[in-house]
Amino acid sequence: MSARKKASLLDRRKVVAQILASRGDALVVTGLGAPTWDAAAAGDCALNFYTWGGMGCAAMVGLGLALAQPKRRVIVITGDGEMLMALGALATIAAQQPRNLSIVVMDNEHYGETGMQVTHTGLGTGIAGMAKAAGFRATQTVYTMAELKTWIPKIYGAGPVFVDAKVTTERAALVLPARDGTVLKLRFREALLGKNA
Repeated sequence: MSARKKASLLDRRKVVAQILASRGDALVVTGLGAPTWDAAAAGDCALNFYTWGGMGCAAMVGLGLALAQPKRRVIVITGDGEMLMALGALATIAAQQPRNLSIVVMDNEHYGETGMQVTHTGLGTGIAGMAKAAGFRATQTVYTMAELKTWIPKIYGAGPVFVDAKVTTERAALVLPARDGTVLKLRFREALLGKNA
């Protein structure tokens, strides 16, 4: 079923909180805007790497971490606009087949950071299908919390995994973590590698 024929029922904050509730020592990379605020609202953590204004880079940053840290789970949480901008990342990730990487897209079918213009996912483009065609091990579009709950173990399982979570366009209160890129990089590095790295 195409994305535009089924209602988007999920609250993005609840989706992210549910996914991160059992994260343990997983590394989390967030795309710009709302995905960053959603992860911070679920609990700011030194193992969160917020890309802030780096649109299009979250999936590839996640791939780099997954390859560099093969014993750590890496979860990328990004938006549909950013993922559409970086579709080539799907092919690169699939070619590398990192078993520890999951990409979760908060898909409200709009460009939330530039004025709520409709994205291609709102016009029927299925990015989970694109990830499947690229060669991801497991892909799914989820519309309900019940569907999401069945996919959370897969997000923490053998990857690469791609989940397109259809969320509403309702705005949530801003929860802003640090915005200084150097501070974020250094705290993430120290949390991952220790003070002497």
